Amino acid sequence: MTENDSAVQAIIKEIEQLPENKSYTERGISPIFQFHQEAKILLVGQAPGKKVEESGIPFHDLSGKRLMEWMGISEAIFYGKAIAIVPMDLYYPGKGKGGDLPPRRFMRNYHDKIVALLPHIELRILIGKYAISHYDQKGAKLPLKELLYSHAIGDEAVSSKRVSSPIDFPLVHPSPLNYGWIKKNPWFMEKNIPLLQRLVKERISERGIPKGDASILSENS
Repeated sequence: MTENDSAVQAIIKEIEQLPENKSYTERGISPIFQFHQEAKILLVGQAPGKKVEESGIPFHDLSGKRLMEWMGISEAIFYGKAIAIVPMDLYYPGKGKGGDLPPRRFMRNYHDKIVALLPHIELRILIGKYAISHYDQKGAKLPLKELLYSHAIGDEAVSSKRVSSPIDFPLVHPSPLNYGWIKKNPWFMEKNIPLLQRLVKERISERGIPKGDASILSENS
């Protein structure tokens, strides 16, 4: 276990002991995320859904299946060492009148603590408005359609060139609830998704190994 792995375990313990999370801990539900210190890609979503809460596996639902298709990768690669998954809330926040409740604000601090232990992230895929508003305050002020379309026409922010800070790539949530929006905006699948797949491919080998990491290549030879 690495130093960062130990730090993550300490964060998990801290999260589980919060009074706000007592009901989850008593039911044996652990924080749901995926941590690989070597990861080059970070997926930031809203919060686990009910089905994911039951399985304990991030994106283990129809949204996850669609997200894998958008990224152009297999399930094995999706859950492999090249990808970290840290939603804005690590628990299912429950159901409201309009659907699942939003991520609880106090959990942002713990999201940031975990992400700080991922030193190799080059691409952050921001899924939905809560993830976008946390990482891209300027973009969050735009209507989602306008923000996504700016990337579809080749916004410089998604250049494939290596940069010192991670590239932020916003996405509409792959939930079946958004299929109508996607159908009405065909440019999203025609432009944004091929660009996303290119950015992902540049950072992950066909074997699901983070590109440029000789130690991982050696371990998997």
